[in-house]
Amino acid sequence: MNISIVIASEEHYKFAQEIVDTMYESAIQRGTGIAKRTPEYIVTKMQHKDAVIAIGDGKFAGFCYIESWSHGKFVANSGLIVHPDFRNLGLAKKIKERVFNYSQEKYPGAKIFGITTGLAVMKINSELGYKPVPFSELTDDPSFWKGCSGCNNYDILQRKEYKMCLCTGMLYDPAEKKSKEEDQYTFNNKVLARLKSIKQALFLKKEKDNE
Repeated sequence: MNISIVIASEEHYKFAQEIVDTMYESAIQRGTGIAKRTPEYIVTKMQHKDAVIAIGDGKFAGFCYIESWSHGKFVANSGLIVHPDFRNLGLAKKIKERVFNYSQEKYPGAKIFGITTGLAVMKINSELGYKPVPFSELTDDPSFWKGCSGCNNYDILQRKEYKMCLCTGMLYDPAEKKSKEEDQYTFNNKVLARLKSIKQALFLKKEKDNE
């Protein structure tokens, strides 16, 4: 089966209703809440190049879109879905990786986050470098939380003053990753310098013994 994962564009508008229906049916089957989206909203994401779509043999296979908040300081990868006909192929992970990398390209430096009740998504996020965090570390943009209003669990979120819900918040901070890489680079340089110093000392000792 030939499956391609591409940036969604005008040619994919025709799949908007099917994407929305698949999201809803999946949520019903799992018995979890979901923020409902309209076909028009999905099309808007495609228009702004803020979505990736998987196409298999000309059919809709999977989808995920990007939302930006707080003037691009925070980015959410949302609405990850795989059509039932294309499940158990590892496609969800591939879509997630594609939208994750694309988010960094389009919004360099932004913190990437998501909220989910799905264990499979949590596992994929963890492998990409996300960490579970309290909601207080996510964007405080009210329009983001307003997007949860269509979810069955929205009343819980409201009662908890937007600090807790059945979803788990997960965050990827590129600055933190860069800091760790720099620390590792510094550590490696110190180790190499130390080894070089030891080798030089041994070499000088050997030269002196041979005199």
